[in-house]
Order: sequence, then structure tokens, then C-alpha cells
Amino acid sequence: MFEDFLSGPNLRLRAVEPTDIDLLYVWENDTSIWKVSDTLTPFSHFQIEEYVMNTRNDIYAARQLRLMIDLHDPTPDCKTVGSIDLFDFDPFHLRAGVGILIREEYRERGYAGEALELLKKFSFETLHIHQLYCNIACDNEHSTLLFEKHGFTRCGVKKEWLKREDGWIDEFMFQCIP
Repeated sequence: MFEDFLSGPNLRLRAVEPTDIDLLYVWENDTSIWKVSDTLTPFSHFQIEEYVMNTRNDIYAARQLRLMIDLHDPTPDCKTVGSIDLFDFDPFHLRAGVGILIREEYRERGYAGEALELLKKFSFETLHIHQLYCNIACDNEHSTLLFEKHGFTRCGVKKEWLKREDGWIDEFMFQCIP
């Protein structure tokens, strides 16, 4: 059943809904995470609304897919703990990049790993993607450990790839091929 691919013990992945617009607006404009998302300028509420209202969740048309990460048993103040994306989808070579965001107050609880495993299963078994990849700044130890723990192998280093306030840092490249 399709739902099995998107549901785990603690959470489920679901399509973006119009009710997510305000939350996405906050996340996309959080300057503390811009360095991991390569964002340089803020998004308007209208831009986020247009994205949500016009997305068809057709990875072949949009070349990307964003899924929201919801708790099965939400608390009164939280149902959605993050989002996970497939981006730069290449339908010929059957590969896609992976990005993940977990709200700060919900990190270190295993949600990122569970969401990543659900996305991998969906990607490989339903979308028939051949490989997933991600790029991680060399100073992002949490993401490096997460992706390595879940079957991604470091396959390269881009030297002095990312500009930071105090200079340049390397970026690691990871691949997951089932």
C-alpha cells in the first residue's frame, strides 16, 4: 500500500498543504539555516504561497518534491516537525538530491533518520530512483553522521567550496546507491 512507504513508527511524510504556508515562510526566512540551504535572500509570503498553491507534487514536471514530516501522535503545540526534499531530480539518470530540516526543538529524537529511511524507500521502490545524493559542509557533523548512518557514502570533497564569514570551507559529497 502507498501509505506504507510514507509512514513509520513515529511519523509520516505527506504532501505540502496550504495550511503549511505560514510555517514554510518562517523556515525559509530563518537566517540561521541559510548557510546549509545556500539561501542568500528572503522569500516573500506571496512567493511561498505561490509555490504551495502551484506545486503538483509531480517530480517529473517540477524536478523536485517536498514532503512535510508529521508526528503520528502530535502534541497540542506541534504536528509538523520538519520537511524533507528531493531536488535536482534527473529523470534520465534517475538521481536526486536530498535535503532535510527538523525543527530545532525536535532534533536529536531520531526523526531525521526515520524520515530519511522513509524517503529512501519511497525513492527507490516507488519512484525507481537509482541513487540519492547530498552535499554537506565539512563542519556539519550532525548531518554527516546522519547520512552516513543511513547508508550514504562519502564519495568526494569539493575544496574551499563554501564561503563563510571567517574564510572558505570544504563540502563533502555523499551518495546512496541501493
